[in-house]
Amino acid sequence: MIVIMKPGATGKEVSHVVDLIRDYGLKDHVIEGTDRTVVACIGDKRNVDKGAIENAPMVERIVPILAPYKMASVEVKQEKSVIEIGPARFPIGGNKVGIIAGPCAVEDRDQLLRTAEKVKEAGAIAIRGGAYKPRTSPYSFQGLGEEGLKILAEAREKTGLAVVTEVIGVEQVDVVAHYADVLQIGARNMQHYPLLEAVGKTNKPVMLKRGLSAQIDEFLLAAEYIINGGNSQVILCERGIRTFERYVRNTLCISAVAELNDKTHLPVVVDPSHGTGHAHLVAAASRAAIAAGADGLLVECHLDPEHALSDGAQSITPDALSEMMVQIKKIAEAIGRDA
Repeated sequence: MIVIMKPGATGKEVSHVVDLIRDYGLKDHVIEGTDRTVVACIGDKRNVDKGAIENAPMVERIVPILAPYKMASVEVKQEKSVIEIGPARFPIGGNKVGIIAGPCAVEDRDQLLRTAEKVKEAGAIAIRGGAYKPRTSPYSFQGLGEEGLKILAEAREKTGLAVVTEVIGVEQVDVVAHYADVLQIGARNMQHYPLLEAVGKTNKPVMLKRGLSAQIDEFLLAAEYIINGGNSQVILCERGIRTFERYVRNTLCISAVAELNDKTHLPVVVDPSHGTGHAHLVAAASRAAIAAGADGLLVECHLDPEHALSDGAQSITPDALSEMMVQIKKIAEAIGRDA
């Protein structure tokens, strides 16, 4: 359930409600909106005297949360959450559309630093790149590990771009959080609950990718694990799902963008690279994503895709990224946003 405070409720009055909620053994989550504050209550409510809470000073009413995902639901917060990333504190979920671009994997220092300069010139807000790579084959390139993280941090120092990189195990959370601005949870790990709980204990934004065959409710419940752990800075990433279709690597679910915007207050970005698996489809998928209401894009961009150590087929060149950015800006402006 959520306790909706009246406009003008003071911090002292909100704290009083929080104390009442804790007295009943419930977990509280205070959400401050532009007009009013609400307090979400999580736990067994069978022995809760709702009347006692409802009669507390400046409480307007108590409303049950019907969605299985509590904190991520629009029932808890109708305003879109805005999550700031990187040294420039770029807002994801605001009016401006943010583009995150870079190679699938950090291959070497020169490659990453040159790519960072190029994607910044194109107008991106963050550099992406895997230091740890969860690969289907154990014989594929597994990433540079902490050395790759250091290179990403150097790229941030030189360009001012935020750093987005994947964490694939609980034991890596602390080291990745030390270097990165956004912790990415890949599709394979969407339901790796110990990992979700671990990133939920950090103070860094988390980009959660939809699982290969995950339904929307399962996706949002995975986000709920992170929020329930104490970290409300969750960015959802639609990256396509596995279907019977073979002409694409995954089937990008554009309708999921609109549905997520209807069901949750969390920002939603789209990965058109994994969502198609083919570089020639990335620009079209990106245009569709922005038109559908995505708050940003996560794009694979490589200086030399033909010789990439990972996912070269779906990586676009910096020139293609710059050209795509022009198209995206026009679409964003057409729907009242900026890019």
